[in-house]
Amino acid sequence: MQNVLQPTGDQVRAFRDRANGEPIAMLNLLKFKAHAEYEDGRESNLSGREAYKLYAESFRDIMGPRGVKILYAGHTRGVLIGSGDDLWDEVAVIQYPSAQVMLDMLRDETYQAAQLHRAAGLEGQLLIECGGSATF
Repeated sequence: MQNVLQPTGDQVRAFRDRANGEPIAMLNLLKFKAHAEYEDGRESNLSGREAYKLYAESFRDIMGPRGVKILYAGHTRGVLIGSGDDLWDEVAVIQYPSAQVMLDMLRDETYQAAQLHRAAGLEGQLLIECGGSATF
C-alpha cells in the first residue's frame, strides 16, 4: 500500500473523462497512522484517526451544502472472504451529485486547507469510483 494523498494528473483526466453528470459514489478504504504526523512539523498528541476525524468534520461542513452525502461509514471488523484483516481501519461510501462536484472540491481552497489533517492521519487509502447500475 502506498500513501498517495492526491490523484495523478492521468487519474484526474480519466475521472473527468468518465463523468456523465450522474451521481457517483466513492468507496474509501482508510488506514490510519498510529500517531498523526503533520507535514509542517508541528507537535501533535493526536492519533491518526483523531487527525482524520478533524478532516472528516471539515469535509462534512464544506461538502454537505453541495449535496454530498455520506451513505455509510464504519470500522472494519474482519475479513469473511479472502485475507488481509489489518489492511484497512475504516470504510466509507460517499455519494457526490456528480463527478464535477468532486472535481470542484479538489480545487476549493477551504477544502485544501482541511487536507492537512487528512495527510497527517492517513497511512494509506484507496479511493474507488463507483457509479451506474450494478448486479445487486
